[in-house]
Amino acid sequence: MQTRRNDLSTQVRRGLAWSSINSLVLKLGTFAVGIVLARLLAPEEFGVFAVALTVQLVLMSLADLGMTADLVRTDDPGKIAPTVGSLALVTGALLTTTLILSAQGLADLLGSPDAGPVITVMAFTLLLAGTGVVPYAALQRRFAQKELFIISAADFTVSTAATLTLVAAGFGVMALAIGRLGAQLTTLILQFAFSGERLRLGFDRKTAPEVLAFGLPVAGANLLSWALLNVDNVVVSRLAGPVSLGFYFLAFNISNWPISALGQVVRSISIPTFARMAAGRSDKSLSTMLGPVWAVSLLAGLLLALLAAPLIELVYGDRWLPAATILAWLGVFGALRTMFDLSASYLLARGAAKATLLVQFAWIAGLVPAVIGAMHFAGTTGVAAAHLMTGLLVVCPAYAIALHRSGADTRSLLAKLWPPLAAAVPAAAASLGVMALVPNPLTALLAGGASGTAIYVLLLARWFRRQLTAAAASLPRNNHPPQTPLSADQRLAASPGGMP
Repeated sequence: MQTRRNDLSTQVRRGLAWSSINSLVLKLGTFAVGIVLARLLAPEEFGVFAVALTVQLVLMSLADLGMTADLVRTDDPGKIAPTVGSLALVTGALLTTTLILSAQGLADLLGSPDAGPVITVMAFTLLLAGTGVVPYAALQRRFAQKELFIISAADFTVSTAATLTLVAAGFGVMALAIGRLGAQLTTLILQFAFSGERLRLGFDRKTAPEVLAFGLPVAGANLLSWALLNVDNVVVSRLAGPVSLGFYFLAFNISNWPISALGQVVRSISIPTFARMAAGRSDKSLSTMLGPVWAVSLLAGLLLALLAAPLIELVYGDRWLPAATILAWLGVFGALRTMFDLSASYLLARGAAKATLLVQFAWIAGLVPAVIGAMHFAGTTGVAAAHLMTGLLVVCPAYAIALHRSGADTRSLLAKLWPPLAAAVPAAAASLGVMALVPNPLTALLAGGASGTAIYVLLLARWFRRQLTAAAASLPRNNHPPQTPLSADQRLAASPGGMP
């Protein structure tokens, strides 16, 4: 038992280390490339690509029918892998064909006709993503973060090289689509190479219903998640055009830094780790992990909000300054999304796939009217504020209900939220005070960021160390996922009765 405990502890720690390196290195690289592209492409071209990317990402969430999570958490992945591989391949092919046939119509509907050819090229990534479901799940299950880092690095290298070369050659926004397609193909090849999997197709009539019973709610939740995070792009493009969407798209991408950096680290190990922890009523495993994750993500989101104007002016140039007021709202929303992501991972690990789906329903039901109304009355800045308000007033309570009904100790979760919030208030005041004294963008960025961070760290350091110690002590005690996967009835019982 002690050996198994040490083995899993080592796997989790090693996976966390490699995932952190992956996130840090690649996000810095993506940040640098984004600066270059923002200075080479006009806001309108960014808007055209945003429309194509919105369509592709929404459909990408359906490419695996939610079966990746089931492969990661099941005790017998070899049994269901051929069926999963076949279903995902067929789904990817159907989505690709459908998107190619409807590309220009979608572009016209979304108010950006120039996006039609870009959508067509990016449609092929759906087929590649569906083909890679099984090897990707195998790597995640084994905490193979070193291999996933290499894959991500290759993806970034191919995408960057192709995009910059084609932009220089005059391909414009199409360069981004071609670069994305080349990177997806590279990712697929390396996933098979590192996982040792081969393309095994088959169909088990007994297995398929069980796989779909778990996967379809997850796919629905993923679809709704991507839809609700992109409905703003649709509204802005339709009502204000590609130029306004370009500014909004840049601000939203910057606000994604906390969720894409910290969220990727957490997501890579959270589902397999939660799945191997003992479940039960008043389960504190989520609150144990939430403390350090929330503290770091709140600081990142707070700094993005406070430093939005000098950051954008210094890094992207004066022509992108209209994005600053948008980022001021979306920065804090990015911190909330990290917390939502961890909560969704907990629910999926506990088999509560329907709970995650119903949370997404509540989220999008609140967001759509808020975004449309905000766009009419306050423009793109109002759309950003609508995201944050919906997150606070709708999504937080929905997740609290779902987590409580799935066994999480919600009281302990609330106790982990207030210390970082309390530290954020004086940190924000210090940062704003320093920035008011230094009008130069570079000085304001450095001095404002340093002062706010220093106050936050000073107030929270001891509490944060205690959270890290508790999280390390809570690592799972065995090296195997639950021996008996939850049945469809058990998954329904874990649902909050009607709700990432």
